Amino acid sequence: MIDGQTEIIAHIGYPTHTFKSPLIYNPYFEAAGIAAVVVPMACQAHHLSRFLPAVFGLDNVRGALITMPHKVSVLELLDEVTPTVHIAGACNAVKKTAQGRLLGDLFDGIGFVRGLRRKGFAFQGKSALIVGTGGVGSAIAASLATTGLASLDLFDLNSRSAQALAERLQAQVPGLSVRLGRNDPQGYDLVINATPLGMNPQDPAPLQLETLSPSTWVAEVVMSQLPTPLMARARRLGCPLLVGTDMLFEQIPAYLEFFDLPTTTAEHLRELAQIDGISRSLA
Repeated sequence: MIDGQTEIIAHIGYPTHTFKSPLIYNPYFEAAGIAAVVVPMACQAHHLSRFLPAVFGLDNVRGALITMPHKVSVLELLDEVTPTVHIAGACNAVKKTAQGRLLGDLFDGIGFVRGLRRKGFAFQGKSALIVGTGGVGSAIAASLATTGLASLDLFDLNSRSAQALAERLQAQVPGLSVRLGRNDPQGYDLVINATPLGMNPQDPAPLQLETLSPSTWVAEVVMSQLPTPLMARARRLGCPLLVGTDMLFEQIPAYLEFFDLPTTTAEHLRELAQIDGISRSLA
């Protein structure tokens, strides 16, 4: 129950209609007796520079979850960031320190890698393609770079974004082969859609579906009730899958620790979550 003691975790992004985090955090908070609530806040890109300081001007704000399209632009509003944020060039969690400074961290990549490991993907010596090098793609790349992959290819319509990420990765992990690729999944062990494409029914596929192989692992960050064109094609082929909600469940325990709240396991969060069809999406 929300009362005068409740602390707010702002879930800031745009649009908010696909947000799943409140349906995972809030049932857990209620079951655990934690006086906190996650609240979606639909902030368009051009409002963020005024909105974020206003949010943290409230004394009952515990922190903020940052999602598309703000994961990169939020950096210029922060006082401190973690090393992971430096590598990825993106941020998805913000809190105010005891000194009153805004600190940013990044957990997308942690959840992604943990989710793939849980499903049985062996990283050592494998090849991967990331389509989309914005905030979430950069986070995933930063975490994948230290898993033992032999090669990591990047594709983005904004080639400068992909090149900048490649340079940061090569500087941090010199032994990793990082190249600018195409949106063609042929020949890869793992392909990842780290773009918003698939969020809306009319969106085009993020990569060339006709060259997808049944042996390729397919991962997608989009949170959608309906299968995206990529997921539908991958399921028809029998590809091993990781969907956006998988990554979300795996990263939430780390978020809770960051916000100095009692943490739990991904399994317990799944049991409590109020997302329709969750057992199917996590299969």
